[in-house]
Amino acid sequence: KYTKFSISYYWINSLGQKTSIYHRSENVVIPPGKENETATISYNHRIMPLQTSSSTGTYYCDVKWHDIQIMGKGVFVLARGTGYVETSYGWEVLVTLTALLAVLSITATALLLWKRK
Repeated sequence: KYTKFSISYYWINSLGQKTSIYHRSENVVIPPGKENETATISYNHRIMPLQTSSSTGTYYCDVKWHDIQIMGKGVFVLARGTGYVETSYGWEVLVTLTALLAVLSITATALLLWKRK
């Protein structure tokens, strides 16, 4: 009963539209003596390079037996037209915070000295 099944790959875009990517049927031969044992078989599918940023969405895989369907949790893919450049504001924030603390420190010292006179 569970030796014949189909595997489907598809994605759902931000509008909730489902697009089929790939579908295949399998018929697994069970070796003698392994009839009532649980088996795990891995199937890999490579998605070709995304053409446009409209390929953004959640990609899924599901397997269907006769009366059972199991769907994967999905993988979200964000496609960008020009590539992703990570921006780092670490140094800018550190310099700004240091300068702000220095100005506040100098101002507080000046106010204390002025009030003391």
